[in-house]
Amino acid sequence: MTERQADGGHRTGWDVVTDLVVVGSGGGSLCAALVAHQGGMQALVIEKTETFGGSTAMSGGVLWLPDNPVSRRAGVKDSPEDARRYFASAVGDVGPSTSPQRVEAFLNSVEPMTEFLTESGIPFRHCEGYSDYYDDRPGGKARSRSLETELFDMRRLGPWREKFRGSGMPPVPLYTGEVSPLSTAPYRVRGAATVARVGARMAAAKAAGRELRGTGAALQGWMLLAALRAEIPVWTGTPVVDLVVENGEVVGVEAERDGRRIRVRARAGVLLNSGGFSHNAAMREKYGPSPSSVDWTSANDGDTGEVIEAAMRHGAAVDLMEEAWWIPSSVLPDGTPQFAVYERSKPHSMIVDAGGSRFVNEAASYMEVGQAMYARNREVGAVPSWFIMDARHRRRYLFGTTPGGVTPRKWITSGYMKKAATIEGLAERCGIDAAGLRATVDRYNASAAQGKDPEFHKGERAYDRYYGDPGVRPNPCVAPVSKGPFYAVALYPGDVGTAGGLLTDEHARVLREGGDPIPGLYATGNCTASVMGRTYPGAGASIAASFVFGWLATHHMLQNTARSDSVA
Repeated sequence: MTERQADGGHRTGWDVVTDLVVVGSGGGSLCAALVAHQGGMQALVIEKTETFGGSTAMSGGVLWLPDNPVSRRAGVKDSPEDARRYFASAVGDVGPSTSPQRVEAFLNSVEPMTEFLTESGIPFRHCEGYSDYYDDRPGGKARSRSLETELFDMRRLGPWREKFRGSGMPPVPLYTGEVSPLSTAPYRVRGAATVARVGARMAAAKAAGRELRGTGAALQGWMLLAALRAEIPVWTGTPVVDLVVENGEVVGVEAERDGRRIRVRARAGVLLNSGGFSHNAAMREKYGPSPSSVDWTSANDGDTGEVIEAAMRHGAAVDLMEEAWWIPSSVLPDGTPQFAVYERSKPHSMIVDAGGSRFVNEAASYMEVGQAMYARNREVGAVPSWFIMDARHRRRYLFGTTPGGVTPRKWITSGYMKKAATIEGLAERCGIDAAGLRATVDRYNASAAQGKDPEFHKGERAYDRYYGDPGVRPNPCVAPVSKGPFYAVALYPGDVGTAGGLLTDEHARVLREGGDPIPGLYATGNCTASVMGRTYPGAGASIAASFVFGWLATHHMLQNTARSDSVA
């Protein structure tokens, strides 16, 4: 693609003319660009930061796709009816973003989109056992509706390897199903065997000169490779500063590139996939629950919300702005947020508020636990909450990326992790009501000895048990918190992105306050109010929605736009 100088500096001049302009380089962006390429349109992907991939590249790299053909081929029994039943029971209708039309558009696109991406070279595989997060509800599936990709060799990207954001997960070639057993290594035989298998895979890759990655890096690596093969241009280091609107229609964008302001014409439409506003303190304060902090988020640093604000200036409606993809997180001594997922599902642990009381099923969906923290905080201090562990938890299980049995000295000396010989002593160090914590632990232990949690039902769902310790019976998630010394870490409602933003319809068209679409403007991903509403129904729900509505947006443009001329 060549750049054309603006016509004498006139307002009608364009530096670049193309069909589809995609703002942001998350997963849904390249899905949309590949659809445009197949349909004969030209696409340009514009990324604000110097690195490609967005938060998708830092994620688990999983897509939640009900009744998808890959899982069916793996033997999962699913159907459109079960998908609709589950969506209704888990997500419900919480407003215009979860309208029946949008839900149907999402579900009906799963099959053709998955097949299209497979034909485009994306090697999907079924995530066996990675259960729906509410598998006990009507239509739920314990065997999983989620897909990941095969591992990806980063060296296949050539010079683009240096511009790739890379995975926020540990830099090892992991499949999703290997994370849970790894979290019990070396204590459990299966965990130790998984370590050996992954280690052998790493050694073989190194010997062969390959740089294998899994999770979000693998997903985005395959997507970028497909885009490069299709010769789809991707610009990094190019922030969009405004939309160009003529006669009420969005016809392009203004961006900063190589130190100057340029105008890019989009003949078919502009698709926003710019992420949310996790790193924008002012927007979090204006729209989100309190307290909150940009220090708690694990979203990519480009998640600053200015594209959402630009669309709002041009009349776009927003919804769910107070929501995020919450994930309980601690803040390490160096200030890095570290989310807690598999740790919470393990036995010999609990989460309590400042009064020492439990208030949630600790093994539930990370979004649900984050919401519960804020809800509880309205009654008693729960931001932060405290993750309490006994000696067995700390000795046996992975904490973040630190193996069981290893407690860095700095964790204790910095105050990040509290340690005490007794429950009462731990409460004092944390500022928790000691009598309250003692009573909670005693009550919990009385039923935990039989593997039961009558208060919050931890371990009763397949999802709870996915990250549990299968060597603990009868409930892999529940056992007494009774063996000292005891440990505690402060947990905050961190996030991996905000979940509210621009309102869009079933074609991904951005809507005005009155419900009419803004011509030429589409959006997907975390800059939109999600079709998942206030729920995370399964692993990869937000990434799947980004892909699907990027797919839908481009198909709508193709249906409404004649084949464009070549880019000048």
